[in-house]
Order: sequence, then C-alpha cells, then structure tokens
Amino acid sequence: RPLFPGDFRNDVVVTCTVMSVDRDCSPEAAAMVGVSACLAVSNIPWGGPIGCLEVGYVDGQIVMNPNQEQRHNSKLNLTVAATKEKVVMIETEANEVKEDILMECIKLAHETNVKVVEFINTIVDAIGKPKFTFEKAAVNHDMLDDLCEYGLDKIAYALDTDDKNVREARLTEAVVDFKEKFGEKYAEDWDVQIDVCLYKMQKKIVKKWLLEGKRVDGRTPDEIRPLAAEVGVLPRVHGSGLFTRGQTQVLSVCTLNTLSAAQKLDTIYDETERRYIHHYNMPQWSTGEARASRSTSRREIGHGALAEKALLPVIPSVDEFPYAIRVVSEVVSSNGSTSQASICGSTLALMDAGVPIKRPVAGISCGLISDKETGTWRTFTDIQGVEDFHGEMDFKVAGTKKGITAIQMDLKNDGLTMAIIKNALDITYDARVQILDQIMLPCIA
Repeated sequence: RPLFPGDFRNDVVVTCTVMSVDRDCSPEAAAMVGVSACLAVSNIPWGGPIGCLEVGYVDGQIVMNPNQEQRHNSKLNLTVAATKEKVVMIETEANEVKEDILMECIKLAHETNVKVVEFINTIVDAIGKPKFTFEKAAVNHDMLDDLCEYGLDKIAYALDTDDKNVREARLTEAVVDFKEKFGEKYAEDWDVQIDVCLYKMQKKIVKKWLLEGKRVDGRTPDEIRPLAAEVGVLPRVHGSGLFTRGQTQVLSVCTLNTLSAAQKLDTIYDETERRYIHHYNMPQWSTGEARASRSTSRREIGHGALAEKALLPVIPSVDEFPYAIRVVSEVVSSNGSTSQASICGSTLALMDAGVPIKRPVAGISCGLISDKETGTWRTFTDIQGVEDFHGEMDFKVAGTKKGITAIQMDLKNDGLTMAIIKNALDITYDARVQILDQIMLPCIA
C-alpha cells in the first residue's frame, strides 16, 4: 500500500484466492509475491515490485521459508516484505527473541527478497505494460499559500498541546477564522479544499517540529507519556487491568473456563483449537465520534490478533494451567497506541486472574519522520494520534525484558533502511523496560 503514489485516488482491488495449500509453503508469502508480480506487470502506477518471505529461527539457525516441521520448532515466525532498496513490511510472532538476532533475520530476509524482486523484474521486462498517467488529486495552491501566510502560526498554536480535546477546539476556531478571511475569495473551492489545506498545514508544522526534536505535546523524542496502571478494577470478574498512557486508556478483562471452552478451528492451517483467545474492541465514543456500532472492524480484528501473538509466548502450557483463557481489551479512551496499551493492560489482567505467565509483557510504538531532500530522519517513542496521522511509521513492538514476542509495522513512506529498523528496536526495548519496572510490576508483583 505505501508504494502507491500519494496523490493516486483510483480504487485498486487485488483478489487472492487460495486454490490449494502445501503446508510446507506459506500461502501468505506466496500471495504477496503473486500480488507483487501482478501489480508490477500491470499498467497500474506502483513503486514495486516487492519480495516477501517468512523466516524461522530453529536450534540457533536462521531458516528462510521454513517448512511445517521447522515452523513448529521455531522460536520465531517473521514475515518480511521488501523492495530492492528498503524493507516495507515486518510482522513477527516470537518466543522472546533478542533484538540482535531479529536484526540479523531481517537483514538476511531483505537480501533474499532482492533475488525475488530481480526475478519479478525479468517478467516485467518480458510482458510488463507501460504505467498509465492519472489525474493527480488537485490542491488549490493559491488558497494554500494564502492560508499559510495568514494562519500557519494559528495552526502551530492549535497543535502545541498535550490535550487532544484542546487541540481540536483550537483547530475549529482557526478554521472559522480562515473562512471569515478567505471564504468569499475561494467560495467555489472552499468545502473541497479546506480539509486538504488544513492537513498540509498541520503536516508541515509537525514534520518541522519532529525533525528539530520537538514533539507536539512538548515531550523529548524518547519520552513516554504519563503512565498509570491498576488491577482488580472490576470486582466480579476473574481478572482485570486498567492501563493508561496519556489520554489513551484500555481496560482488559480476563476470564477462565474449562478446556472444553477452547475455540475450535477449521481453517487451511493445521491448528485445530485455541485455548488462549484475545479480543480488542474500540467503540466509537472512545474517540469522541457519534456513529452506529456495527460488526467488528478489520482494525479491531488485527489489533486483537497482535495482542494475542504478543502474549501467547508467556501463557503457561496446558499441563501447567489446564484452562481456556479469554482476554477482552476495551478501549476506554483513544489518543494513539491503543493496541500496545491493550497488551500492557492484558498482562495485568492475566496476573490479576492468577494465570502463572512466564514473564510480564509490555508494548510500545515507535514513530518516524524523514526529509527526502537532506536524507535526515528521526525516530520517537510512544506516538500519539496526531504523530501517527502526520508521521511516516507506526512500529509496534511487544516483549518481555528477555526478548521480543510480537512486531507489527505500518508505513506511509517507501520503506525503511537497516539503520532505522535497528534504532527502532533499540529505543522500544528501553521503553518496554521502563514501563515494566516503573508502572506494571509495582502495580502487581
């Protein structure tokens, strides 16, 4: 997705259908290589091709595209997608794997993916179509220039707060002021262009600040928002944990049952049941929105799956603890990094319920801003909503003090260098240790 042009507005749908499954070969990796080849030879504007593969870590050895037996014995299930130059996607579930080992796996995966990219390029050379030109999403530059000259400082004032509600109120006041000043001059374009201009003005300010080391809420680049944690919040449940980071707050609830309550599975994979199940709910009121509650969104499913991956390595075996375990994370208030707050809250809920987990798990996100002209970049810990919206990366890392248990990465640029990935892994480790030592372990031993 990040490799499509930023001003490309055409809908693109690629359908992957699993016709047959060889359990030694990942259908996800095969699908991604297939999609890459499909887009690369098509006339659709796109910045690929990419290669994709899975990496295992078996008996101290890095294994590319592990077979079924190797996956069962692996301490790591890492998926890496990459262009010839950069890594564009990382997803990981791991059994407390150390950062330096994971870094080696990512490097080797990228080198291997380059061969896949080169192979796809031979297909493009043979049958590839010329990319079509498209009408770029228009911006009224005169209107944008007028608004920047008149009111860029007003937008800067609006953004310069750690309170999301204050920020939104100030932005609303600024828009009212802009309309009084320029509404008549740009009457034809106003309704269409004001949101585009407002986004570009905010992006300009946030990018400038972050590159200088200043955060929207006044924090330093590696500073975490104010933290709080509490257990036993709900008296009638088996276990509950409330975790707060800034204006993000998640309440996780743990319920135990007999093994007969384990979820039965009938899928293309060899897994037949799950005794640890994690759900994540983010209701509309948690972000101050008024809309109907409907079915679970793909975002909620994805964040629930990430939290499940993060905590599964520390869940005791069925012999040690013969129960089915269900954890539900309810987002009470959202201002960024709710998925990682749900991991922290769920660790507390599991301990509050008496589940003998191996070690507590914490999650933290890392953001990125860069300048293509100068080549400079900066990472920052614990991104809030506005930094996620205007930044280039949401690199989510969960783990114990001993090692990583899960990673999921969202990008808005054309990929990451090895230096950026290593930096992100280093600073998220320091943040995890801080959250565990200063907040979670003092809350419940």
